[in-house]
Amino acid sequence: RGFNDRTLQKFELGYALNGWENFSEEAVKKGYNKELLEKTGLIVKKEDGSDSYRSYDRFRGRVIFPVHNISGKVIAFGARMLGKDKNQPKYINSPETEIYHKSNVLYGLYQAKNAIRQHDNCFLVEGYTDVISMHQSDVENVVASSGTALTEDQIKQIRRFTENVTVLFDGDAAGIKAAIRGIDLILKGGLNARVVLFPDSEDPDSYSRKVGTAEFQKYLKEQSQDFVS
Repeated sequence: RGFNDRTLQKFELGYALNGWENFSEEAVKKGYNKELLEKTGLIVKKEDGSDSYRSYDRFRGRVIFPVHNISGKVIAFGARMLGKDKNQPKYINSPETEIYHKSNVLYGLYQAKNAIRQHDNCFLVEGYTDVISMHQSDVENVVASSGTALTEDQIKQIRRFTENVTVLFDGDAAGIKAAIRGIDLILKGGLNARVVLFPDSEDPDSYSRKVGTAEFQKYLKEQSQDFVS
């Protein structure tokens, strides 16, 4: 994707080695409690009918996207496969835990909150890589609902920093449908909604890489329109 070192560090991107127990063995060696690793969904218990059980790492052979809470603590992970395997989902995510409730977390809000306040506007995109690519194009006031439909709790989170949301969506039918659902909630939450539509089959990630930073910023400015009108 062309992410540079600064971006990798900013979002703490990483990689989970292939192999069933690379992560858990290393974690236990460093003093982490196995029960807690299980509670946070990092390792999965394998029941085999008897009293004894073995466990395995949830994330294996994948690029890792840490999910931060508003104060910058990592509370969950998203993991994307490299290459293609028909039997594996492209993304897997941490399950709901005591510290991670999907419905009230927005990916990238920790990295974006100051820029959202500063610009008095929040761009809303669909996925992790959209958020990260936009940061590389120097657009930092951006968050993602990370593959779940937008929720009222997430809208309340945005509202702490701005009343203006600009929804960026893929130019295909599915993208438009998803965006409209989110916009209903944004309006219901009392926020102002603007939209930017990308050319067909483009998304914020692909388009920002295609046209470059200056052109991308210009596109966002010129194409942004009030949803209601």
